[in-house]
Amino acid sequence: MNSFSPIRRQPLRWGVNYTPSEGWFHSWQDFSLDAVKADLESIASIGLDHVRIFPLWPLLQPNRSLIRPAGIADVGKVVDVAAEFGLDVSVDGLQGHLSSYDFLPSWVTSWHRRNIFTDPDVIAAEVELVTALAAEVTSRPNVLGMTLGNETNQFAVERHPDKQTTTPAQMGEWINTLLTAVQKVWPEGMHQHSFDDNVWFIDSAPVTPRQAASLGNSTAVHSWVFTSVARLFPAGHPARTLFADYLVQLAESWAESADRPVWLQEIGAPHPAVAMDGAADFLEQSLRPSMDTPNLWGVTWWCSHDVSRKLADFPELEYTLGLLDSDRTVKPAGRRLAEIIAEEKRNPTPLRQRSTALAFDAGDEATGIGRSVTDPSGEVFAAWLELTARGENPTLVRESRLTDAAYLAARGITNVVSTAHVGAIPAAAANAAPVESDANIWTGQVQA
Repeated sequence: MNSFSPIRRQPLRWGVNYTPSEGWFHSWQDFSLDAVKADLESIASIGLDHVRIFPLWPLLQPNRSLIRPAGIADVGKVVDVAAEFGLDVSVDGLQGHLSSYDFLPSWVTSWHRRNIFTDPDVIAAEVELVTALAAEVTSRPNVLGMTLGNETNQFAVERHPDKQTTTPAQMGEWINTLLTAVQKVWPEGMHQHSFDDNVWFIDSAPVTPRQAASLGNSTAVHSWVFTSVARLFPAGHPARTLFADYLVQLAESWAESADRPVWLQEIGAPHPAVAMDGAADFLEQSLRPSMDTPNLWGVTWWCSHDVSRKLADFPELEYTLGLLDSDRTVKPAGRRLAEIIAEEKRNPTPLRQRSTALAFDAGDEATGIGRSVTDPSGEVFAAWLELTARGENPTLVRESRLTDAAYLAARGITNVVSTAHVGAIPAAAANAAPVESDANIWTGQVQA
């Protein structure tokens, strides 16, 4: 008899990535506590319980040997204001990359260009910065932990216009070095690194799935349908709203521990991949499939407030991603999320055992070469979609773990199937029609 009983350590957490309504992240330069209070009050009105914040690296550390006390103090002030509205805070460290813009300090660019992942002096300075941030906020009761930075892997991928070359081994050492520094000052926090979905799908990506699912206290998942799914599957196809759950299950499959938390740290409704009047439905249909997953720590929507039309040169989708507009008015997607949160508080979604697992060959797990088998264009995703359509509520499992009976039992897996057994046709082979969209949205693989 299978004794597996799914449990969740704590109620599902609901949050938002905080994008200031006045001046976007440039507002850190002329910090206004009143504006922050108004923003956080509007966020709390939806029923959210946490925010993720993004102080800009060049403003905090404008010189390698200079960390601005006032900048660090501003981060603490945001945490304190959040507490006034019952919001917990997760702090990002090295910003880094945000909404198609890079924010690197001048001492690692141009004439002073140095590799942010491998240069010893740069790494030492980065350690000093994340340590200073951790020391500022660790004693505050409403802080959750720190993420090293937003999708820091993007600086090292092939498509980046100013690529920082690094290897998986070097990237692992970099992540470990910074996480160790944060954990030393802030041992109680939930600390992690974050990345886009290249980590799961691109063989050459220097951060490997094993690193994604083992380093830090949780695995961060960023689900953006415009990177591939919206180009492979037409509007209305269930693949679009099942993609987030697929990533959550993929993250679980790469973890060595069966109970490692997965944080859906970013998910949004990007126009035109998602119709403007369909954002609320997309939100609900994307979130509900994973809400019964015991290891899902929480959902943090991207983002809180729309980017104001007063600001120029953003990809079009960035102007419409907010749960609230830039005047702090709650949008339909925000109202829908508020309804879901209220419903969950009254009647939490029952946890379900995912007893059926689709097995895949992960390739070389140390280097990540072979991970592309799980790309949305391939047979693994096609088979997973087919199993979902049959109502089997599947998860995923690496073939390398199939001989570990204790591991399978810990995950509640009693039925393992192969892609050949399912026999689904991959999207690439089926020539699925791409979404009609503004081509500029895909330029440079822009992501939040």
